[in-house]
Amino acid sequence: MVNTNKNISHHVISWYNANKRLLSFRDTKDPYKIWLSEIMLQQTKVSTVLPYYEKWIIKYPTIKSLYNANLDTLLKLWEGLGYYNRCNNFYKSIKIICDYHNGKIPSDKTTFLSLPGVGDYTASAVLSIAFNKPYPVIDGNVKRVLSRMLGIRRITNYNKKRMVKFLKSIIHNKNPGDFNQGMMEIGSLICKPLNPCCHKCPLNDYCYSFKKGTPENYPLKVKPKPKPHYKVVVAIIWNNKKFYIQKRNYNKMLGGLWEFPGGKIDDAENAEVGLIRKIYKECGVSIIILKKAGYIKHAYSHYKLTLHCYFCKPTNHILKENFKRKWISIKQIKDYSFPKANHKLFQLLESKNWYA
Repeated sequence: MVNTNKNISHHVISWYNANKRLLSFRDTKDPYKIWLSEIMLQQTKVSTVLPYYEKWIIKYPTIKSLYNANLDTLLKLWEGLGYYNRCNNFYKSIKIICDYHNGKIPSDKTTFLSLPGVGDYTASAVLSIAFNKPYPVIDGNVKRVLSRMLGIRRITNYNKKRMVKFLKSIIHNKNPGDFNQGMMEIGSLICKPLNPCCHKCPLNDYCYSFKKGTPENYPLKVKPKPKPHYKVVVAIIWNNKKFYIQKRNYNKMLGGLWEFPGGKIDDAENAEVGLIRKIYKECGVSIIILKKAGYIKHAYSHYKLTLHCYFCKPTNHILKENFKRKWISIKQIKDYSFPKANHKLFQLLESKNWYA
């Protein structure tokens, strides 16, 4: 078994060195850059990440440069990549590292795991690639490879432990970073969910499902739960060709981004009545609805929404600006970071008449 394990790790690394994609974040041993890439790659395609990663590294090439950055500027740079808590937590972690660890990313796993937003996957990936620590990485691609190799159909907690145990037994102790990246790359390029290229796989001699001729039966496909749908109303409150925006709390989903005031209402509630109620409760002002600007549909990872937008004006006092409240012109949109749903609204309004 020991020799078999050595053979597996040797095949993985040999294949990886010969077939890996030439990606900008792979040309470094800098733990800061490796960490950034791993965070950006979470639930995001490589092709989507690459331009964001490259722009970020040009502007913030070191931990020190990021430490002195402004979070609003970072969120603007991250805009469109989604899952904004990744950016918030990364910035918080860099602050902690500079303030308490002399600007050096910890190579100790327990310490690294104590940083905001760092889980076992991120810690294992960074420590194995940057510091040659023999921690196995298991993401969706690796789970699929192991499911087929070991003949595991259901990804239960028990079977996840089996996978981790198996990875620990085969990981290359001298070069764990390339081994981990090799396993992920095999899952991404070879052991694909549909039409896997089994004849090109360096692990087919050790693969249960390949020998059975049924790789696509592993793992068992789980039917996704239907996403709930929400009705959302927002107001574009005008004042002298400027409209009001507000910043979301950092501890919420899409934290730190700017948006129009409003929110979720019951499906049965009249949209205009619900909007007036929401704005008064949220902002403390009464509004007059001038007309409906339009609506868009948008889907997030766990829910869908239909967002109804109305042109409005305040009936009493004008909201005063502060760090979380701004009045901006159309030309200033580019200076603020907004969720994708807002950008859909902007596109809709550009095709119509922006002004009420």
